[in-house]
Amino acid sequence: MYAPERYRSIVERVVGKGRASVSDLADDLDVTPETIRRDLSFLESQGLVRRVHGGAVPVGRVILEPSVDSRNEVFVEEKTRIAAAALAEIPMDGAIVVDAGTTTSRLLNLITDDYKLTVITNSVEHALALANKQNISTLLVGGRVRSRTLACVDQWAISMLSGIYADVAIIGTNGISSQRGLTTPDPAEASVKKAMLASARRKVVLADHSKFGDDHFAQFGTLADIDVVITDSRTDSNFVSDIRSHNIDVVIA
Repeated sequence: MYAPERYRSIVERVVGKGRASVSDLADDLDVTPETIRRDLSFLESQGLVRRVHGGAVPVGRVILEPSVDSRNEVFVEEKTRIAAAALAEIPMDGAIVVDAGTTTSRLLNLITDDYKLTVITNSVEHALALANKQNISTLLVGGRVRSRTLACVDQWAISMLSGIYADVAIIGTNGISSQRGLTTPDPAEASVKKAMLASARRKVVLADHSKFGDDHFAQFGTLADIDVVITDSRTDSNFVSDIRSHNIDVVIA
């Protein structure tokens, strides 16, 4: 990987996770920690990241947000395991609300022809992927399509969600903490996520280890709003214990 490609990957990972450690970046990009430290120094000099002890955090995180393609390349194994664990939350016959996101996309790929479902989603990509499945009735909520996430947002989406009550809502999040609950960078997406949580009996959040302890600009729920969190084995045990102390089931994939 050439240096410019590595710089872009580092910035996307830092922005996407809210922060990134030197060791994680070195493992993800298959380079030495010394290379990452040099890269972070250069990126900081360009005003693209801010170095902190052991890693880096974003500059202007409220504005910057990774694209779907860049998020698809991060923590692939972890997201695949989370999706497989989340399949246990899907009824064989019923209605589910599925948030936009790369982990939720992997979950939908695991749904076989044995399932008879109505899937309500705000994701253009999800709707296209499900369009030819004969066993699934797909409802795409309307609204403005955000280019960064390909998610439908604003009042049209919220109005459609307000009229349904599904069996399960599967929600992604950019940040989860006991102090701020569930957060995401964009207020419009936060409003739709909040409506999704209100539209189902059971609320399931999918969050890889990088989302824990991280807070973003817009809150869309508290820990009291959810039933289950599914994460991966790299999540810090202190975060897991903290979430469980709020009477939430945490599944480690």
